Amino acid sequence: MSFTVIIPARLASTRLPDKPLADIGGLPMIVRVAQRAALSQAARIVVATDSHEVRQACEMHQVEAVMTRADHASGSDRLAEACELLGLDGTDLVVNVQGDEPLIAPSMIDACVRLLRERPQCVMSTVAHALDDAAEFANPNVVKLVTDAQGLALYFSRAPLPWWRDGSSPAAPTPKPGSALRHVGLYAYHAGFLRRFPTLAASPLEQIESLEQLRVLWHGERIAVHVSDEKPGPGVDTPEDLARVRRLIEAQGD
Repeated sequence: MSFTVIIPARLASTRLPDKPLADIGGLPMIVRVAQRAALSQAARIVVATDSHEVRQACEMHQVEAVMTRADHASGSDRLAEACELLGLDGTDLVVNVQGDEPLIAPSMIDACVRLLRERPQCVMSTVAHALDDAAEFANPNVVKLVTDAQGLALYFSRAPLPWWRDGSSPAAPTPKPGSALRHVGLYAYHAGFLRRFPTLAASPLEQIESLEQLRVLWHGERIAVHVSDEKPGPGVDTPEDLARVRRLIEAQGD
């Protein structure tokens, strides 16, 4: 199962400046992410960045990095340029691992790729897990999704989805047990589609929700969803998240 993991990384972050370089147990976060991805079955791990500081940090720790433009609207756009720079063939498989997931499960990466191989009608695959926590269900920073009977994505949203008519109220959205899914920002693509992605017009839904995967659905393409039994480790969006991950890494002795 040969595939390439590309990790998009940019320094600009309103909630946590210089996030990819944040120290976690003596290593920059972007290096932590690359090391976790390297535990998957990936043949190659590459960081795609617009920052010379990020590239230098990667090179210091023997992590391959390529320089991309600074004007990309999304991580998928940055990966599309990286595919060109790396000379990947249109049939090659590429996995987008977010640069703020230093505890990403390698098995989750492998499962996402396997699913895409099994679903030739899909241009992408992604990951979700069961969501039962009411606070997370109501949190707009937690992306929810719904699928069809074949496990293909119907919609992604920051809103509580699906709405439990008989068990929720506007003041207290509540997930019906066993029905809600939390989206994990992990994607596998065919490199050929990834190159085509920037040529697709941005969709109104994508702009409203600020979710780039809605562009794919808007243009009639299909996204397969792997529903994982395990929850991913926490990502890092805020200083509080960073402190939490530091504690977890320290407890693991890594």
